[in-house]
Amino acid sequence: MVDVKRHQLLPSTFRHLSLWISKRVIEEEMADAAVDFLLENLKQLLVYNIKLIGAVKSEVEELYSDLKVFKAFLKDSTGKRQNHEVFKELVNQIRDVVYEAEDTVEAFVCQAAEHKARNYIEKAFHILDYPAELRKSVKTIENIRQRVKKIYENKLFGFDQNREGSTRGAKEKKAPIVEEHDVVGFQEEADYLIDLLNKGSEELEVTSIIGMPGLGKTTLARMIFRDSRIEYEFYNRAWVFVSQEYSRREVILNILSQFGKPTNEMSNKDDESLADELRKLLERGKYLIVLDDVWSEEVCNDLKVAFHANRSRSRILLTSRIENVALSANLNRGPYKLRFLTPDESWTLLQRKAVGSKKCDEELTKHGMIIAKECEGLPLAIVVIGGILLQKGRDSNSWERVSKSVHTYLTTDKEQRMNKFIELSFNHLPYHLKSCFLYFGIFPEDSQIPVWKLVHIWIAEGFIQYNEGMSLEDTAEEYLDDLVNMNLVMVGDWTSNGKVKTCHIHDMLHVFCKNQAKQESLFQEIKDLDQVPSLEKCRRLCIHSNVLDYISSKPCGPRVRSFLCFSSEETILPREQISSIPDAFKLLRVLDSKPIRFQIFPKDLCQLVHLRYLVLTINSHVIPPNFSKLWNIQTLVIETESRNLNIQADIWEMIHLRHLKTNASTTLPPPRKKTQRNKEDLRTLSTISPKSCTEDVFARVPNLKKLGIRGRLAEVLDDKGGSSLFDSVGKLDCLENLKLWNDVYPQTPSEGKLLSFPQSYKFPPNLKKLTLEGTLLNWKHMSTLGMLESLEILNLKENAFKGDWWEPKDGGFGVLKVLHIGRTDLVTWKASSHHFPRLRSLYLEHCSKLQEVPSSFADVSSLQLMHLHCTTESAATSAKEIQLAKRTAQHSEMKLTIYPPDHDKSSGR
Repeated sequence: MVDVKRHQLLPSTFRHLSLWISKRVIEEEMADAAVDFLLENLKQLLVYNIKLIGAVKSEVEELYSDLKVFKAFLKDSTGKRQNHEVFKELVNQIRDVVYEAEDTVEAFVCQAAEHKARNYIEKAFHILDYPAELRKSVKTIENIRQRVKKIYENKLFGFDQNREGSTRGAKEKKAPIVEEHDVVGFQEEADYLIDLLNKGSEELEVTSIIGMPGLGKTTLARMIFRDSRIEYEFYNRAWVFVSQEYSRREVILNILSQFGKPTNEMSNKDDESLADELRKLLERGKYLIVLDDVWSEEVCNDLKVAFHANRSRSRILLTSRIENVALSANLNRGPYKLRFLTPDESWTLLQRKAVGSKKCDEELTKHGMIIAKECEGLPLAIVVIGGILLQKGRDSNSWERVSKSVHTYLTTDKEQRMNKFIELSFNHLPYHLKSCFLYFGIFPEDSQIPVWKLVHIWIAEGFIQYNEGMSLEDTAEEYLDDLVNMNLVMVGDWTSNGKVKTCHIHDMLHVFCKNQAKQESLFQEIKDLDQVPSLEKCRRLCIHSNVLDYISSKPCGPRVRSFLCFSSEETILPREQISSIPDAFKLLRVLDSKPIRFQIFPKDLCQLVHLRYLVLTINSHVIPPNFSKLWNIQTLVIETESRNLNIQADIWEMIHLRHLKTNASTTLPPPRKKTQRNKEDLRTLSTISPKSCTEDVFARVPNLKKLGIRGRLAEVLDDKGGSSLFDSVGKLDCLENLKLWNDVYPQTPSEGKLLSFPQSYKFPPNLKKLTLEGTLLNWKHMSTLGMLESLEILNLKENAFKGDWWEPKDGGFGVLKVLHIGRTDLVTWKASSHHFPRLRSLYLEHCSKLQEVPSSFADVSSLQLMHLHCTTESAATSAKEIQLAKRTAQHSEMKLTIYPPDHDKSSGR
């Protein structure tokens, strides 16, 4: 008979046991993911590099077969363990054996590749070494196989075959929730603070928002920062995340980068000189700077010399969790103390995060209001719990279970309670999302992470599972959408076609990710160089500062697979240190070294045969032939100061290459016609030279989705006997994004003006986004672009078109959603609503002669956004009239953002 009283006396015991079991499940799922990745890695080796591993082929094949059984064992055993201590030991054994297998096989591949590259003399010199390493590897693999079998055959794990198995099946895909529309309870606060910022003294003033973590300080500040009343009033604006690890230099450089990219010369200046640069920049006029998450009273005192106190009503908006920080920033005005949400606001926010715009029935409302009340008005807690409910759908029983478990996470300390809520939400994640979410901790706190970078790194790390019928990139974006929907990841910015462009996580979630990742040995952050941890078992490293000092310390990480550098300052690597990274981390898969500038190409880099993701900043304009040894490369990003880049390496032999991104006009090696197969996986070529736009090149990349061409475009576009090189571009049926940049340097742009332009039928049939720059086309060619049946985004950058008159022809731009017109001499634009029937967003920048925006845009029902930057007063007035007309006639709101013209910059307006 159950002793009810005894169970009532020990609620904390059962709560801790429940959390302990959850942690063990997390560890098992991480081990399962490791097995998945190793299996895929072995499969790739067996399919594509059988010659390289020929000496241990049979052993690798047998290991692969054993691990497949091992994977089935793990899948079947999910949720069926009965003995907790044995369960913990099992997880440790799984992780150890998988990592050892991975290390052994990949180390052998490195040795085999190195041996293969040796000349006859070097091979003779190593005549005894290589066979010895071979025998050692074979023996190790055999031992690992025995350990795998021993684990699998162990009968101590006692499974109950009648219990429910894995719940990892496919779940319903939910539409992303757009978070800026889900702000609850802050509008009055925003209006009040906007009024404070726009009025008041002509002197520089500091306004502070304070409150506990998770209360919404950053959300409120960002609402204010993006408000049209602020955008118009403050032409010069910057947002800086300060954080507990404050660096005056990084803050100043961050502000300078938002007012104009700092030069290399500026980055080399000392702190006082940088402060002086910023002060001179801010002298020009009115500005608003947001200092988010300030921890120390020293920050404002430290930055006073840099913030110029001109009499132009400039403002500093500061957020902090510490009241004394706010008081010291402005002795004349107390801080704005952010309140908790009311019960009604809490329930409204929970509904939006859990079910979107749908209404809850009576049963869900009953449970939901209990949950909202338990969160005690803390927005982040409500958002996190809302993410859990989103996964549960509209199942009343699931909501009831959550409502009964929320109270177990209540403590007297609200910050501890928030941590418990985060842990609860993390435990509800499916295993394939856990590593993806924890990986956010590897990036700097509150950094805006480009989605393309995140997605490509996730793929390189092996976090993305193959999903039949979907590309790895699409699957990764779906994972990200899931994390956004679960309210664990916040959207920073959106692309013009409605996809997530940048993202980040709340600072409390960032701390959780770092702590959890440390427990799971997911990654190691290098912070204090006086106490560098042992790298013997470390598999991922990130470093945010003192990069050169760390590299100079000659680190050694025999198992490190990822090295990511996110320093805010560029580090020029001395020539004697060029080989430091390849020498230290021989098994690297991911190397993001963008802030590290290599003065010459690091030849030893070609020894890192496991590299899948590489970001490299170099002074060289040549990528040497031996670079093609990196046959595992999936994403290659090269940045150089040169306008041209010559890739001599045979990229057509780099069988896994999916994305090639460069900032220079890049010349590719011509493919050898008979010996090379098509590159079916290549998705991005950006940016290549006209010289590389040949029929042979484009015939090799049938699935290309993004293409950039930079250089003298006449070589590609001009007709010669009724055909041009552009004809081959038109055959790329999968191409969705095309950029054409007419760069004729050292000649002036006018000397490279295009004399002809392809007809619409010569463009790729599924082209959705087109960007033109420097083409100086006549506006009559817009009728050609209007006939592109799939075109949704048209981005006309600087000097794309030239001429003072444009009147579109009927029947064009049928599906165009976004139109961006950059610097141009256009004066008169005549258009009717039927010319742009589906237009959603219109961006006009530096159209300094445009008299007005066509008034008929008021009749375009789909138009939701109009953004004018440095246009004429008359154009701005016409845009306001369009906004008013839409509001009056259609009862619909169009967001209008107007930045002042160039000649008003000095006035601060």
